[in-house]
Amino acid sequence: MRALSLWLSDAAESHSFPYAGVLDEFHRVGKHFVDKSFLALLDAARQTVTGGDTASRQLIDFLDIALDKWDGCYDYRSYLALRLLRLPVGAQEPVPATDLTARRWDRDRLFVRLVADSLSFELAAAGQRTDLLPQHRPGPAVVAKRCRLGVRAAAAALARLGQAEVAAADPLAAAAGLHAVARDLAAPGDPPLRLTMLPVHVTHDEYLFIRVLQGYECLFAGVADELRSAVDTLVGPAPGGAADRLGHAGDLLRAAGPLFSLLATMQPESFRTFRQYTEGASAIQSRSYKLMEALCRPPERARLDSVAYRSVPEVRAQARDGQPTIDTAYRSATADGRLTGADRALVARRMAAFADALTQWRRTHLRVAVRMLGARSGTGYTEGTPYLAQVSAEPVFTAVTTGGRDTRRCA
Repeated sequence: MRALSLWLSDAAESHSFPYAGVLDEFHRVGKHFVDKSFLALLDAARQTVTGGDTASRQLIDFLDIALDKWDGCYDYRSYLALRLLRLPVGAQEPVPATDLTARRWDRDRLFVRLVADSLSFELAAAGQRTDLLPQHRPGPAVVAKRCRLGVRAAAAALARLGQAEVAAADPLAAAAGLHAVARDLAAPGDPPLRLTMLPVHVTHDEYLFIRVLQGYECLFAGVADELRSAVDTLVGPAPGGAADRLGHAGDLLRAAGPLFSLLATMQPESFRTFRQYTEGASAIQSRSYKLMEALCRPPERARLDSVAYRSVPEVRAQARDGQPTIDTAYRSATADGRLTGADRALVARRMAAFADALTQWRRTHLRVAVRMLGARSGTGYTEGTPYLAQVSAEPVFTAVTTGGRDTRRCA
């Protein structure tokens, strides 16, 4: 608190803000338990920030996330610090300044950094080199399993980045190797990961929980980007090119499987401890997931009126206004003769393969949730696992059949 008070009484310049001291206070007790007098000081600090330079924008974003409970606007997106990670959070997103290839590269780098950081924390805690989030430390076998699964989860992104596979017989050594690679992948101006870790409690496993969810948000944003590009291609003069976009989207989902295995190593007791303080932050508020779903086919009225879509009003409005989807664009391209023959067959196969990958992701999500939640309600005012069970049965597309059977367009 002293460093913050000194900063306020001095020049209060954004580039000299005492991030380390503020993070220490939040990490000492957890965001939910930070003293109100300290939050009031942070609020006062926020009011002093002016200007649109990079340091000021970063500070405003950080303070908005740190003060989300104080402000009464705590939710899934602020819990995961998505704005600081430069991941989509709302309707007023800037138009991407880079092409699709560059965006793929940046997301793969971010994904690797997130996974590597989660493993670095496991190594530091196991080696007693940190006192961050000290409650319910996992045993050596769990740490080794997390390291093995984390390295596996990052493998596909590393390959796309042209990096050699991280290989070591000892899982902890492999995790350390991944962290070294991730450190070298960081570029000037990349999101500062240390600012995006503001757990609500002091339970060890919340670190893993936050990083895995951030990793999935990174993947969902990438998949939505690919699907949006596929729609644009399907409505254009060469619709067969959509197959490449759909193929990449499916690869992203399939390669993410080890993330769920990593999440499943979370200790249920630990999860139930910190989730008491995450009420109001639920994955149903994930904008990128809903955008991904709504780009596949038009959501049915009941789905649009559900709490899930009401949590992302801008995506709901786009869907209600009839935004183009893979389903509608594919039907149009085949009906008017622009997509025929081998191109049509390949696009249909890629659609079916993507649908199978997303359906498998939903089912795995349900299994992990059942293990962690049981019959408990969700944190987003949903029924919890019954809600997930219902959603997991929803078809991804209606223009092609899925499930590894016929991939021809349905009548």
